[in-house]
Amino acid sequence: MTTTGRSPAGDALTDLILTLFRANNLVLTWGDRLVAPFGLTSARWQILGAIALADRPQPVAWLARDLGSNRQNVQRIVNDLHKEGLVVFEPNPHHRRAQLVVLTARGQQAYEAALNAYNPTADAVGAEFSLDDIRTAQRLLTTLREKLQGEADGPD
Repeated sequence: MTTTGRSPAGDALTDLILTLFRANNLVLTWGDRLVAPFGLTSARWQILGAIALADRPQPVAWLARDLGSNRQNVQRIVNDLHKEGLVVFEPNPHHRRAQLVVLTARGQQAYEAALNAYNPTADAVGAEFSLDDIRTAQRLLTTLREKLQGEADGPD
């Protein structure tokens, strides 16, 4: 099998992506440990956050879109959160079948407990880097995400 070579930018991007894969796995493991005392996982915490930070109640498909995830995975986790009493489904006046997902008081408490555990840890880890470096990395990752999203959406 013959492979084509990459440019220096392609090599650097590949290194960045491989580092992102490794960092993502570590962040998820770290997050799982951080929120386990509250009956959460990183995935459940992420979805609770999307619900809590939304301007208004949203259906699962919208939550999935905002998270950059697929609807089926988000639906499975939302169903688990519902079984545990952390979210409820409410009627959607705009769509009969796509119910709105809303945090319960218990879900809000779990989300806030996770944030209270996260905030001092984020401050401590963040203090290891310059604010400029963090903001530069965030801009780069945002641009990469937007580029990849454009690729995933296909041609207009």
